[in-house]
Amino acid sequence: MRVWDLEGGKAPLVLKGHTGWVYAVALTADGCSALSGSEDNTVRVWDLEGGKAPFVLEGHTSWVYAVAVTADGRLAVSGSGDKTVRVWDLEGGEAPLVLEGHTSSVYAVALTADGRRAGFGSEGCTVGVWDLERGEEIATFIGENAMSSCAVSRDGRTIIAGDKSGRLHFLQLVEADKTKPLIGETKIQLLHREEPATDS
Repeated sequence: MRVWDLEGGKAPLVLKGHTGWVYAVALTADGCSALSGSEDNTVRVWDLEGGKAPFVLEGHTSWVYAVAVTADGRLAVSGSGDKTVRVWDLEGGEAPLVLEGHTSSVYAVALTADGRRAGFGSEGCTVGVWDLERGEEIATFIGENAMSSCAVSRDGRTIIAGDKSGRLHFLQLVEADKTKPLIGETKIQLLHREEPATDS
């Protein structure tokens, strides 16, 4: 993995350690650390300033396809081919929270600005939202193709997901009205779908 200096023109910083393809990278907000997910089943946390050896996060039993980190750099989230999402404590060193229930590989993860929720996209054609404080999935949208990417707005209400057919799904999280329990659960509704370009 290489880190390029876009302003000063210095030689790139080469980060070595993974033994397989690197599928995902993320930067902390301060730019001092980077995270990477690899087909060697690990997530690595790299020190971009001090040159320390990477901190290796182990536990996934299959390739790590996606990583994200909270704005404060305290938590990291990873998605894997082992059908789990793991939430890692980067400061306290506690055992990761393992979010299970997916029926296929998790290809994409994204965090809300406050770090309380994570969005995901999976091979099983689903986009969903996890409440990280409660450790439970609160809403799911089912598409027609594997969801390979996702992003979440700062307030956590808008989700954009890309699938393997080339479609973009613009989604909205609709919270359940707790004062009206018969209305139903929290849902993800489709606002708009952008179809892939076709040859004319």
